[in-house]
Amino acid sequence: MASMATPTDDPPTPPQPGLFGEPAPVAPPPKPKATGVRAIEADAELRALGAAMPPLLRMGSSSWYFPGWRGLVWADEVSEAALPRQGLPAYAQHPLLRTVSLDRSFYRPLPSAEYARLAAQVPADFRFVVKAASMVCDATVREAGSGRALLPNPLFLDPAAALEQVWRPAVEGLGDKLGALVFQLSPLPRAWLAEPALFLARLDAMFEALFAWRAAARTGDSGLVAIELRDPGPLGPELAALLARHGVRYCVGLHDRMPPLEEQLPMLRALWPGPLVLRWNLQRGYRYGAAKEAFEPFDKLLAPDPQTRSALARLVAATLRAGQPALVTINNKAEGSAPLSVRALAREIAALLSAG
Repeated sequence: MASMATPTDDPPTPPQPGLFGEPAPVAPPPKPKATGVRAIEADAELRALGAAMPPLLRMGSSSWYFPGWRGLVWADEVSEAALPRQGLPAYAQHPLLRTVSLDRSFYRPLPSAEYARLAAQVPADFRFVVKAASMVCDATVREAGSGRALLPNPLFLDPAAALEQVWRPAVEGLGDKLGALVFQLSPLPRAWLAEPALFLARLDAMFEALFAWRAAARTGDSGLVAIELRDPGPLGPELAALLARHGVRYCVGLHDRMPPLEEQLPMLRALWPGPLVLRWNLQRGYRYGAAKEAFEPFDKLLAPDPQTRSALARLVAATLRAGQPALVTINNKAEGSAPLSVRALAREIAALLSAG
């Protein structure tokens, strides 16, 4: 017995004639809806610069959530809401962007599953710079939203919190793609600045716990560990000796609260040779809010700083010539546009390396 036709078996309805007998126009099929975020088509110079950068060098930005990067990183106009979950694969296709700083991990610890989700979106040679959570990096508990200091933070540099909330999730989630875990310490209260021995003892205990776990878990090198300061007070031979004992890197932090690069170089010399971790955060003379207001939408170098950029290029080139890796991240608030700063820095590095 023949089966009965279902509605899906019916032939398509032919177009009905118009009012005067002419065939009615056939509507074109709907275009498929675009998904994801498309990367730019790199121009010849960008491709050449990418090819000229040594494998030991990875440069990138602080986060990637910026719609204003259209034509610099994104091929199309994109919404700010789409970029956190869809923008990273396109970002990682840029010839010069081979690392990124996960700044949001400073405000809220991320679970290992979130790190694993991010790691799955990038190539094998991409590396993440992870900012350790403020719960262990800020000596003060602050009011949500305003940032107003409320009371001392009992978890500041706490070994157990640093291990379970920061170090372990990043190592387990990112694996080989963890480039560096940076403990960016917020400005220290006067009580801590007045007790440098206590501060160093806290750091010592925290690093001891982190590396003891790594040795027991047999996770290999599992990325660098670095410390970045927001006060110049602790800079000195005592801190350098502690970092050297644990194999922790001093992260050069270029920020209005810190001395210029030249005055931070003694810390690097005390730990030389070794990998370079550098974060160009903010142009001197600015606060974050003022820089954001002045530089948005971050598509131009509105405040070029060629002197700092040239000094960075010399430092990176010296590190690479010594056979050491370099992780460099640049914020939009450094010159106005992180992708353009990276490109300009790459030009100078390429010129120095080609000159021998």
